Amino acid sequence: MRGLVSPKGEQFGYLIGNTLYTLEGEPTGRLQNDRIVDLAGAPVWRVYGDGVYTLNGLEPVGYLTAERPGESYET
Repeated sequence: MRGLVSPKGEQFGYLIGNTLYTLEGEPTGRLQNDRIVDLAGAPVWRVYGDGVYTLNGLEPVGYLTAERPGESYET
């Protein structure tokens, strides 16, 4: 599991494998190559390393935390 954290340090999602979830546990998209895409496959954000940015790459959306093996997300 990797958290998806805003530039202000607030977690607003998490990634398990390639699937992106909301904090409520609802799948919302997936990591596909260097993009986060929605459930329909439309690009939403661009990923550079651990950084997540708008599609044009100019504004940060947040970042992915380091992998935390063996952890599960519980609300």
